[in-house]
Amino acid sequence: MGDKIFHALIRPAGPDGFDLDEAAMVEWLTSSGLDHRLPLRATRIGLGQSNLIFEITDADDRRWILRRPPLGRLLSSAHDVVREARILTALAGTDVPVPRIVDLATDDGVPVVLMEHVAGLVIDRPVIAAALSPQHRRAVGIALPRTLARIHAVNLDDTGLADLASHKPYAERQLKRWTAQWERTKTRDVPRVDRLAERLRAAIPPQRELGLVHGDFHIRNVITDPVGGDITAVLDWELCTLGDPLADLGSLLAYWPQPGERETDSFAMCALPGFPSRAELVTEYVAATARDVAALGFWHALGLWKIAVIREGVLRRTRDDPRNQAIGAVPTIAQIDAVIDAADAAATHAGL
Repeated sequence: MGDKIFHALIRPAGPDGFDLDEAAMVEWLTSSGLDHRLPLRATRIGLGQSNLIFEITDADDRRWILRRPPLGRLLSSAHDVVREARILTALAGTDVPVPRIVDLATDDGVPVVLMEHVAGLVIDRPVIAAALSPQHRRAVGIALPRTLARIHAVNLDDTGLADLASHKPYAERQLKRWTAQWERTKTRDVPRVDRLAERLRAAIPPQRELGLVHGDFHIRNVITDPVGGDITAVLDWELCTLGDPLADLGSLLAYWPQPGERETDSFAMCALPGFPSRAELVTEYVAATARDVAALGFWHALGLWKIAVIREGVLRRTRDDPRNQAIGAVPTIAQIDAVIDAADAAATHAGL
């Protein structure tokens, strides 16, 4: 895996698009032992604003997923699809539902990953969530913390992931990383972001365990069964690391507005009738893991602060190169500021 080198496999075409080099793609599919019939087409998919994701489809409607880093200037350790491929390969034999990695190659010096296409429903738009029954929404919502519990049950030694990241205290590492990220990608000065970082740094809880942390676990990063609502695949592992499992639960809550909160946010759909409340998500997670969640308020506030930093980075990358923009709208300054407001409120509520 990873010994194939292509030139212009996915080629930027004009200011807004991409072209697929069909001959190079045929060579890759053939060398990977995958049946296919021409013509092939590549379609940009997903609302994710980080790595670029393409669905490769052949004449018989067979499908594969190709992932590559975004265009333009990349920060160190960001958008690492090679590392993500390692994680997915390691998780293939576990209880965590993940897509199978087909191959890893290099395209004009940029790593690209080819993986299986997992059929199902991705609830990444309000119109999709609105079309579901309240019962279906509840099933999906309850499946999220239960799936998170399966991720946190992964044995690091058995999967070979014990050396994936540092074993040093996770909260300190996160604050250092995302503070640096903010400084490198911010589009304006926002003193409250720096003050929040200081409040969080002064309130870091003791770390009692080290486990696999997805790093960006939310409703748009999973594929669900369109009938029963179970989660059939967890996606977007590029921020996966080793740390405190409660960080993932805090992030899930940060991506889960309640009625009346962040109504212009792309995740406001999580407040639709049927979806469980944040408290119910926590109850399900505790029932599945028996973990002490006394420090969850800290991780919720940190999760919101981190989302604000991430969205500021999305705004920066899109301004640098408009082709990085996904189907969804680019975060606005007002939306980012609303998340900063929510982080500030969550920190105050937690007594930080």
